[in-house]
Amino acid sequence: MSRYTYNTKQKTLIMSLLEKEKEAPLSCDSIVAMLVSEGTPVGKTTVYRFLENLAAKGEVRKFVDSHSKTATFQLVDKSLNCAEHMHLRCVDCGRIVHLGCEFMSEVGTHIFEHHGFTVDNSKTVILGKCENCKE
Repeated sequence: MSRYTYNTKQKTLIMSLLEKEKEAPLSCDSIVAMLVSEGTPVGKTTVYRFLENLAAKGEVRKFVDSHSKTATFQLVDKSLNCAEHMHLRCVDCGRIVHLGCEFMSEVGTHIFEHHGFTVDNSKTVILGKCENCKE
């Protein structure tokens, strides 16, 4: 079964690129540039609409930089149960780290028990600098 309802060549190209680059969040502009460099130009509006549709369905994660307001998108790896854990995001390079350690569950429990607040792990991203960028 297809990941999206109406399959076009452009959607197939975008999905292939997201799968190939699944470790890195990509902006709409970077996807357009990569496809152009491969000789398969796709319009920016087409890419953005498709990415927004995938984000609404939970098939990609959308991250918006608080300073530049630029959105980046990353394919959700269903095998990692991304909705169940928080993520770390490097503010310099954009790298995403899956934070599936048990300690973060304890943090969520603490927040609920002491502050009456339920954390939505599927949308929780902690910003900072990755090991490579802080050097």
